[in-house]
Amino acid sequence: MPLIAQSSYRPPARLWNGHLQTIIPSLFRKVTVTYVRERVETPDDDFLDVDWSWGQRAGSAERDVAGAIPTASLVILSHGLEGSSTSPYLAGMVKHLTQSGFDCMAWHYRSCSGELNRQQRFYHIGETGDLHFIIQHALSKGYQTICLMGFSAGGSVTLKYLGEQKTALNPAIRRAVVFSVPLDLMGSARRLEQWDSLVYNYRFNRTLKRKVLQKAAVMPGIFPTDRISKARSVREFDNLFTAPQNGFRDVTDYYTQSSALQFLPNIAIPTLIVNAQNDPFLSPECFPENQARELPNVWMEFPEQGGHCGFPSLTDGINGTYWSEKRAVEFLTASNSI
Repeated sequence: MPLIAQSSYRPPARLWNGHLQTIIPSLFRKVTVTYVRERVETPDDDFLDVDWSWGQRAGSAERDVAGAIPTASLVILSHGLEGSSTSPYLAGMVKHLTQSGFDCMAWHYRSCSGELNRQQRFYHIGETGDLHFIIQHALSKGYQTICLMGFSAGGSVTLKYLGEQKTALNPAIRRAVVFSVPLDLMGSARRLEQWDSLVYNYRFNRTLKRKVLQKAAVMPGIFPTDRISKARSVREFDNLFTAPQNGFRDVTDYYTQSSALQFLPNIAIPTLIVNAQNDPFLSPECFPENQARELPNVWMEFPEQGGHCGFPSLTDGINGTYWSEKRAVEFLTASNSI
């Protein structure tokens, strides 16, 4: 306790393994969400782009970013590696949350909103300062009840932030839910290098390198482009670029300091972690059942099926409401957190 031994998730019969449950929703799910974008200037002369979507309540349809209702509950959502507010897993969650009455703020990591940021700085999985800054921005709107949600890398950032804050966490932040989280970064990086997950590794490595090379074109002479171009995996990219750019000795140091697993015992609010056992991104270390039984505030649920940021519904179809979305609202609204 609080390990949730029996999960209710059941996949559609035609999506019979973790790869199908990961790829089909990512490629073919269509979600329509209305966002209002706000650009938030940061203290280091950069910016973070935030997409707002309002809960379905009387009088809320025409609000802009200045029109927060302090009595509403806000969910701040953090996307996965190289994702955005339009990623199907995040847009689907926003749609269901707003239908359930929550306001939503989907924020973008630097250079993930469709526009390269001004500064040399990029995002990385251990960086929680921007999340803290965005939370402060939400509080300035008057919100008194805030929940945090993250997917994959965004889930890792969320958990690390909660563990770092410990009991100093702002009391407006009440609960958190994360999905498909690489709790151990080195183990997950190695999992992505196995033969059946190489397609995901290739995709992330390609987009990460492309983004750095795009910024190098407007900031010549700053980035080691020759070395970065040779990276053959996410782990090599992180060793050649992410680690040295952010003050880590190497990729081992980066992954060791940034992995969320070590921060879980310090989390002080009810938090749900949902990792599918057939997730092609996650290593065995990402399913710490023994630790789950010892943590008073962190619930862990490890369904046998679901894939990575997948969890398509058994009955609602590829474009319907997903099990993960219903599960998130259930946790956020339940009095006993289960």
